[in-house]
Amino acid sequence: MRANAPLTILSIRESAMGCLFCNIINGTTPSTKVFENDTVYAFEDISPQAPVHVLVIHKKHIERIEDLDANNSAIMSDLFLGVKEVARIKGIAQNGYRVIINNGTAGGQVIWHLHVHVMGGRDDMGPMMAR
Repeated sequence: MRANAPLTILSIRESAMGCLFCNIINGTTPSTKVFENDTVYAFEDISPQAPVHVLVIHKKHIERIEDLDANNSAIMSDLFLGVKEVARIKGIAQNGYRVIINNGTAGGQVIWHLHVHVMGGRDDMGPMMAR
């Protein structure tokens, strides 16, 4: 859990049990797998905001974009190749989909393991942000 993160039930659980997404990767927390390869794991969001809402996480724990550097920047290409595969599997690649990364407290990140939301399944995903 990040030092400056607001306390939520989820962040309290993370501090007590370790990283929720790392637990999903290692199988101690259940998930509905959509895709997996040597570097990424993708699973259904437990609170979907669209007909298709899948999270793609890297198997190497990294908290946020600011923790990337020249030595681990391949994490982003691994994630986005995973996004591409998820879109194909879920049948949303042709019509398009939204890709979201909530990064940091102000960006709405509540799980401190870098992850990508893949959302689609609607003809129009609406505006990027509510006003």
